[in-house]
Amino acid sequence: MGGSFDPPHAGHLHITEMALQRFRLDRVWWLVSPGNPLKAHGPAPLADRIAAARRLADDPRIVVTGIEAQLGTRRTADTLAALQSAWPGVRFVWLMGSDNLVQFSRWDRWRGIAARVPIGVIARPGSRTAARTSRAATILGAHRLPEHRAPELADMAPPAWVLVNVPMTALSSSAIRAARRAAAARPDAGAPLAGLGD
Repeated sequence: MGGSFDPPHAGHLHITEMALQRFRLDRVWWLVSPGNPLKAHGPAPLADRIAAARRLADDPRIVVTGIEAQLGTRRTADTLAALQSAWPGVRFVWLMGSDNLVQFSRWDRWRGIAARVPIGVIARPGSRTAARTSRAATILGAHRLPEHRAPELADMAPPAWVLVNVPMTALSSSAIRAARRAAAARPDAGAPLAGLGD
C-alpha cells in the first residue's frame, strides 16, 4: 500500500486491518513514498513520516518501509517491477482506496500495473460510486471479482481486482494537514487562555 503517509493516521491502520482480513493477506507493506508525482506539494521529510508510521503500526504483519527511496523509484509501475524482481517468490497485491481507483487511469503505466499484480480496492467515503464507474474500472471490468471472492485475490493471476466495502472512517492525511494549518493560522493559536483562575 503506497502513499505519502503525511501524516500516518488511524485511517491507514483501519484500512490495513480490513485488507489483512478481507483479502487474507500475510503482510501489508506501507510503502512510504519519497513524493507523489500527482501531488503539487512535497510531503514532510521521509525519515519523519517513516518514524511516525512505525509508531502507529505496531502489528507485526504491517511492514513500514521507505524502499522506494532505496530503489530510486517514484512511480508504482517501477516499484512493483523492482519488488517482484527482488522477491520473485512473493505474491504481491496492490492495495488502494476507492478514491485512488477514481484517478487510477491517470497513473503512469496503470494498465501495466493491473497486468502485473492483483489489485485490492478498499471503499473510502464519498468515492464508491465514482470508483465503480471510473475509466479504469470500466476498462478492467471483465477482470473484476465479486466481493465474496476477495479472499482469493492474492492467488489470482492478474489482471484481477475487487472492491470491498468495509466500515469506513473519514480520516485522511489531507484533512489532518488542513486542520493543522488552520489551527496554526488562528491569531489565538498558542496564546495563553485568558480569564482562568489560579
